[in-house]
Amino acid sequence: MRLERRAHVPLHLVIIAPLIAIAVALILAGGLIAAAGVNPLSAYGEMLRGAFGSRLSVTEMLTRATPLILTGLAAAVAFRARLWNIGAEGQFFIGALVTAWIGHSLALPGPIGIPVLMAMGMVAGALLLAIPAYLRLRFSVDEVVTTLLLNFIVILFVGMMVEGPLRDPLAFGWPSSVPVDGDFRLPDLVPRTRLHIGFVFAIAAAGAVWLVLARTVFGAETRAAGLNATAAAFAGISLPRTLMGVALLSGALAGLAGSVEVLGVTAGVTTTMSPGFGYAGIVVAMLAALHPAGVVTAAIFVATVFVGADAMSRASGVPSFIADVIVALCLLTMLVALMFTTYRIRR
Repeated sequence: MRLERRAHVPLHLVIIAPLIAIAVALILAGGLIAAAGVNPLSAYGEMLRGAFGSRLSVTEMLTRATPLILTGLAAAVAFRARLWNIGAEGQFFIGALVTAWIGHSLALPGPIGIPVLMAMGMVAGALLLAIPAYLRLRFSVDEVVTTLLLNFIVILFVGMMVEGPLRDPLAFGWPSSVPVDGDFRLPDLVPRTRLHIGFVFAIAAAGAVWLVLARTVFGAETRAAGLNATAAAFAGISLPRTLMGVALLSGALAGLAGSVEVLGVTAGVTTTMSPGFGYAGIVVAMLAALHPAGVVTAAIFVATVFVGADAMSRASGVPSFIADVIVALCLLTMLVALMFTTYRIRR
């Protein structure tokens, strides 16, 4: 028996593979739920009710999906070019920190200040990822290591800033940064909920990324660099320029996620504001098969798991950490599914 690369991957396999991966992950997680003495079907029913049972739960789920869409896009863009960006968490935090820092004292009207602050968050995230990209291009340093380690460096730096120069004196001792000016808060998409217009921005970003990757020369160069870097270089594509462009776009999307979270939800920055948006974005990108349109659906699924798991925990007693297990299993099963969509078994 051997694995043989498919000359062409059928469209139905591309569509079915994520569904099978999710189903297998839910079955495996269901075994753990059953081991806890709870019926898996009733537990998953509570999870769905917790995410879709009311207007509040739906809006909370979409609020959680907003940064996941952007970090998922960041991972998808980078992975398409075989630039392994594991640092979206750090880029998220640096984008959030810069947004809160500048937004606290920016002297601009709201309609102008909001896009300026978003742009600042994007620049911060892009510059952060440019460092590992440069180290890879100049010294062949593995970007998996550098982007991962930068996450911890950035979070420690954020902790230092919110405990020191940017500490909010009105936070009653809670380590939080100064908040952005109220004029720069994103308007609510649904009244009396936390769902803000940043969700629309995230959907628009997915559409824009799809257009860039599918309809521009840069997108074609990105695909070529990811499929075969040697052939791309032989065809005259500048790999250093392409990879640096991919790094800047990927980091900017992750930085935008942090900026939108500050402007739409938290107003300030804390070291606990992200439950792992950057890492979960990798799972979102893989479930979407690195396709920008699929990222939106995958982000909503992951947000459903996280939000619904809290309700499931309250109703059935299953620890809410089962959400992390489900997401991790989805990543593992999706990797196996991608292997069988790319290769076929031959005797």
